[in-house]
Amino acid sequence: MNTPLADALAAAVRAHPEVADLDGGPYGVVVSHLPDRRVVGVRVGEPGEPVEVSVVARLGTPLPQLATELRQMITAITGPRVIEVTINDVIAPILTETPHADSSCPHGRSLP
Repeated sequence: MNTPLADALAAAVRAHPEVADLDGGPYGVVVSHLPDRRVVGVRVGEPGEPVEVSVVARLGTPLPQLATELRQMITAITGPRVIEVTINDVIAPILTETPHADSSCPHGRSLP
């Protein structure tokens, strides 16, 4: 296990603007076990094994495009390896504004 590689991948993937967070997958198996901690959402196996990354995406970018961008970013760090990207969930932005009354009606009243 390459500790700096798991940390570098986690930081790079989290820095992508369309990634909300890393995710361990449905059963929590996408994880790198390090001597003193775990890196959830990134699994760097032995040489010859794929690098696995599991994320929660933000609603916006088409998912195939996001997966391609993440693979390219990961390959730039790892070199030529098999990269498996899983998008486990997609979250929508939280709206902080309250809906306004219908602006087409006088005095802000809604139509029946």
